[in-house]
Amino acid sequence: MPQIPEKIHELTVGQLSARSGAAVSALHFYESKGLISSRRTAGNQRRYSRDALRRVAFVRAAQRVGIPLATIREALAELPEERTPDREDWARLSVAWRGELDERIKQLGRLRDHLTDCIGCGCLSLETCVLSNPDDVFGDQLTGSRLLPERRRAGRTGT
Repeated sequence: MPQIPEKIHELTVGQLSARSGAAVSALHFYESKGLISSRRTAGNQRRYSRDALRRVAFVRAAQRVGIPLATIREALAELPEERTPDREDWARLSVAWRGELDERIKQLGRLRDHLTDCIGCGCLSLETCVLSNPDDVFGDQLTGSRLLPERRRAGRTGT
């Protein structure tokens, strides 16, 4: 892995990619979503401060455990003056994210446990299917296959 001399305070997108392991396209995407930032040179090339390495590592670690990018962006925005997250920030945020992850794990477990039921019957009934209608959330409003046409009608204008 190429080392960056201490006297270099800014990285090109290629250097940031090589050091962080993130693809250049991912870095551009992170920047478009406000997760990292760069300045532009006179030749319109991106230059990232060295602390972008830690921000990218933070984003990638959070993504690996299933945290949505919007949630990551909100967490980074809470840091004063767009400071780079440190160990204490990660500890605080990971505690906050734990409940969300636990709930997602429970939902995935339920889906896994009922997946063979749907494969076995093949009906994917919107009335009773735990994949199409988890926890029967639509049961108070509509039943069965009327759910899909109701959604279509709601989206049309002038009909």
